[in-house]
Amino acid sequence: MKNILLGFVLIFLLIQIIQPARNIDYGQVPSTDISKVYKLPENVQSVLRNSCYDCHSNSTHYPFYSYIQPLSYYLEKHIKKGKEELNFNEWGSYSHRKQTNKLESIVNQIQQKKMPLTSYTYLHPEAKLSEKQIGEIVHWIELTQAEKEK
Repeated sequence: MKNILLGFVLIFLLIQIIQPARNIDYGQVPSTDISKVYKLPENVQSVLRNSCYDCHSNSTHYPFYSYIQPLSYYLEKHIKKGKEELNFNEWGSYSHRKQTNKLESIVNQIQQKKMPLTSYTYLHPEAKLSEKQIGEIVHWIELTQAEKEK
């Protein structure tokens, strides 16, 4: 039994050597970022950065547990999937149609409380959106969509 436990500990320690590439941009805000494409109110920009950017941008703030395998692998896989769906840093490279669809999707996702994910807000309770924050984002998106239609 002692040898089996020692084997598991050794394997656990060895897999710590394998670390995935990190999603870090070192504070650079690209010209394609949503904040460069639209005039974002400070409150909306703050909510997006606090509740969305970790998974939907090129700038993730990693908690301490993200350096522990296999959690690290799981987090990077999750971030990659989130960025494939929506990347706020790449917003300016999206077509007008894709931007419109993404804005509509954001409204639907936050109103249905599907985003941010429960698994994320469980570990990051400050990222959970209040009704006021949801309303502010929805209001800004509605104004943005109305301006585009003019």
